[in-house]
Amino acid sequence: MRGISRRVLLTGTAVGATAALLPAEPASAKPGTGSSGCPSHRARYHFTVPDQWKNDPQRPVWIDGEYHYYYLYNPDYFTGGTTAGTAWRLATSTDLVTFEDRGVAVPKDTTPNGDVWSGSAVVDTRNTAGFGAGAVVVLATMEPVEGADSQAQYLYYSTDGGRTFTHHGTTPVLPNPGVRDFRDPKVIRDEERGRWVMVLAEHTKVGIYHSPNLRSWTYAGGFTHEGIGVLECPDLFRITAEDGTTKWVLAVSANGKASGRPNTYAYWTGGFDGTTFAPDAADPQWLDHGWDWYGAVTFEKRDAAGRVDERVRHAIGWLNNWDYANNTTTIDSDGFNGTDSIVREVILRRTSTGAYYLASRPVPALDSYVSRTVRLGDLEVDGSRVLDYAGTAYEVTCEITWNELTGAGLQLRRSGDGGRHIDAGVYQDYAFLNRRSAPNPDTSGKWQESHSPFDPAARRVRLRILVDRTSVEMFVDDGRYVHSSQAFPYLIDTGLALFTIGGPAVFRDVVIREFAV
Repeated sequence: MRGISRRVLLTGTAVGATAALLPAEPASAKPGTGSSGCPSHRARYHFTVPDQWKNDPQRPVWIDGEYHYYYLYNPDYFTGGTTAGTAWRLATSTDLVTFEDRGVAVPKDTTPNGDVWSGSAVVDTRNTAGFGAGAVVVLATMEPVEGADSQAQYLYYSTDGGRTFTHHGTTPVLPNPGVRDFRDPKVIRDEERGRWVMVLAEHTKVGIYHSPNLRSWTYAGGFTHEGIGVLECPDLFRITAEDGTTKWVLAVSANGKASGRPNTYAYWTGGFDGTTFAPDAADPQWLDHGWDWYGAVTFEKRDAAGRVDERVRHAIGWLNNWDYANNTTTIDSDGFNGTDSIVREVILRRTSTGAYYLASRPVPALDSYVSRTVRLGDLEVDGSRVLDYAGTAYEVTCEITWNELTGAGLQLRRSGDGGRHIDAGVYQDYAFLNRRSAPNPDTSGKWQESHSPFDPAARRVRLRILVDRTSVEMFVDDGRYVHSSQAFPYLIDTGLALFTIGGPAVFRDVVIREFAV
């Protein structure tokens, strides 16, 4: 969070927040099943908080055959006041598509240090911390005195499989050294050296720390990068590429808007010797190019027996942005504010020039929830073509091919008169997702169209687009680039159209799938 504290942002700002910001639903909108009696805008197949507020995901951990997904949750979002702030709520899942709510796991305001911010949970299989073999230990940031350089790292532990946690006193295990930004600890186990490693967000630096027992930490070094705002929610992991090469990845949530870059998850591939991270390149790559994929975390992929797949990571991000965090239709329609991206699989690939990048694809388990498939085959388009399909939550895939063309794509959630829509496709040398012609959270008008590189010489592009009631996620060319953004189309805007600019194209193997989750 930049410029204003999270606690202030979450105090007394929710009630009626969208009433003056978003256009009213047309009178012809159909009645729905939202908690307020209004039409429901709750996502059909994305994770949403049951009520109130959520923001940062916390890295899921595998315990007893389930992923334990913790996230920041404010049960007092609508009342605000001195009780505002976040706890850690828990949901469990075996397939990362459906989740079972387990309630608050790490409570807030149980010590004078206040609410609980982002951090990470680990399973202490060797009892290094002394709470018992298999205890789940959380390191999280707390800020006892707001604005007084008091952000520090505190420990909570669980002996019931990560369902409930107890604080380990009121003294931080990693005190603040006198800096303003000192938060979001991400802890991994360094088996080779028999110790724990923490990466910590420290303004424009990622600090690196070592510990034998999770209770005491020693500074080991840092990685600094300027020009992408205040770094938050760091990540560090090892992954094996498709060609068998092993790389380390260091990542942060960052804001590159001022320099025309994303406000999502920046990452570097490179090497890590347990103390120092050496990047392959000075500038980061970005795992998402849309406006709304913040506070993202990656985590291990496990099979049913708990074995780790070293070639794949999972990833999940918060579908929101601190610039307009309280602007959403779900507050009034359903009594909550908090939706996540689809869980992705992330793999490491090598380009023809030898560089490595992370590619994304929706988690394969989503295929098990397909309730309807519409196969439209190959469609020729020269200008615009409205399809005989209507829906508010679906996936559409196709490959677009052409000889001479300026741009091509799809109009999603199109109104009957064609005046409202979300556009996704390619134009000249970039891929884009444009929400300008649909209601959306950005009232400034600045953050409407996102871009990622595209080579027009290819004369083809593969698109996989996930559309839900309040979001669009576009995967370009097998997930080389992804755009995730919120949009709040009217529920009566259900159309779908194809378009080209500057020539004809063939939209090959157009398939629409709906999901029952």
